[in-house]
Amino acid sequence: MSDNQQASASGARVLFVSPNRIGDSVIASGIVREINRQWPNARITVAAGGPPAPFFRSAPGVERIIVVNKGKWASHWFRLWAEVVKQPWDVVIDTRGSALGWLVRAGTRRIYNRGWETGVPKVEVVSRLMQAPHSLEPELYIDDRAQAEAAAVIDSQLADGAGLGPIIALAPIAHQKGKSWPADRWGALVEMLKAEPRFDGWRFMLVGGPGDHPPAAPALAAAGERGIDFVGKGDILASAAAIRRAALFVGNDSGLMHVAAAAGTPTLGLFGPTEWWLYGPRGPRTRTVASNQTRGEFAPIEDLTVEAVFAAALDLHDAFIGAETGA
Repeated sequence: MSDNQQASASGARVLFVSPNRIGDSVIASGIVREINRQWPNARITVAAGGPPAPFFRSAPGVERIIVVNKGKWASHWFRLWAEVVKQPWDVVIDTRGSALGWLVRAGTRRIYNRGWETGVPKVEVVSRLMQAPHSLEPELYIDDRAQAEAAAVIDSQLADGAGLGPIIALAPIAHQKGKSWPADRWGALVEMLKAEPRFDGWRFMLVGGPGDHPPAAPALAAAGERGIDFVGKGDILASAAAIRRAALFVGNDSGLMHVAAAAGTPTLGLFGPTEWWLYGPRGPRTRTVASNQTRGEFAPIEDLTVEAVFAAALDLHDAFIGAETGA
């Protein structure tokens, strides 16, 4: 009997070291389903950063989550090692390519290799890591708790007299330099969308983390009574549940953009000097608009005009809303 067969028969103990960032965690989320396929009845321990940790609380086979927040002098790795070294693992999957995967007892090791990043989307690299026979598409496990938390925020604001129209979610934040479209342009975009007949009666929901109020403020101000404030209102899974309730999503190249695509909401990602053809939202209901639309060429995200984003938002609407309603 092979190691995989023995582990599968007894319920393999799997240590899955997830990416640290939200976007990368979404991109690698298909690993959970693949673990369950390769090792049925697996008992999975996930090591994850604090912000993306909620993604795994309802994932199939996950019995424990170890939150790994970065510490000085890489002390978080020593803390994690102390947590997981005490027992042998049937399988260790390390998406961070760290030394940890080699320093614990394991029957099977799948360790990420940055040398595999050769100009293909990261989902394909993750699929190679798992030796999967197909692409491991992102998948979210949005539980009842997340849906209830999202509803508590959204429904109270929908009942404020501004109407119950469809929602467009907007994420005007990105935590890496060069990825954030200027905040005032988000306000100008909302003004243009409010004046567009296709968006008559629509609500504008701003989403983001606790520190994202400043970049969201111009768009919320422009939305006025038609705005919904979901900035800093819940953890990432509650934000995912809120975005899934939206009819459309428009956002910077960020973790929330990947969340929206994985949630199945038609998604438009805004790109500046990054590789939109590699890191754009994944899935058939997605679009990108970049400050330079030529592959291999770049321009500052400030070169992306409000008119260009507005036109791309209309295209997104017509492809996924107008096509369904005949509007």
